[in-house]
Amino acid sequence: MDSFEARALNEGYEVIIGIDEAGRGPIAGPVVAGAVVFSRRLLELGLKDSKKLSPSKREAFSYSIFLNSPSVGVGVVWTEEVDSLNIHRASLMAMKRAVEKLEKKGVTPQILLVDGPHTIPDIDIPQIPIVSGDSLSVTIAAASIVAKTVRDNIMRAYHRLYPDYDFETNKGYPTKDHIITLDEIGPSPIHRRSFSPLK
Repeated sequence: MDSFEARALNEGYEVIIGIDEAGRGPIAGPVVAGAVVFSRRLLELGLKDSKKLSPSKREAFSYSIFLNSPSVGVGVVWTEEVDSLNIHRASLMAMKRAVEKLEKKGVTPQILLVDGPHTIPDIDIPQIPIVSGDSLSVTIAAASIVAKTVRDNIMRAYHRLYPDYDFETNKGYPTKDHIITLDEIGPSPIHRRSFSPLK
């Protein structure tokens, strides 16, 4: 069993939540966080960090996570909020919303395993921040996969609204073609105005 989950179980925690976000680097679209309740069945799925998976593998794993975790929460911070909060605070806000979604489903989290060096503010639950947590904790890896899959689906929907920007392919990241399109026709309503090169 992953050491962080094993340690939490040994310390008496039963409802262990892994949390990660997707969407810090793009210049368009939301930040999305996943919060996944640990289950021993997750250990059998062979989960990896979402960034190391193909989109089709990620989709398949995401489906398995929803089937094998007791509960999953998703939090979204939309473009306007990203611009008003800044990306760091927006990422933590998305994580907080993901935990709140679990609570609305009747889950009472006892400990949070949070990807990255920071804890989530304004949450009165024990937290363990884990740098590179998506490679070190199966529950964070699961949350990473859920967050990335949900965000990719949102960007595919945006592609249908704003096809010129090819969000289907770039998912809002600043690829060369994306930057060229911005130079030619300007930003869409979902571009982050606080991000370079849009400032």
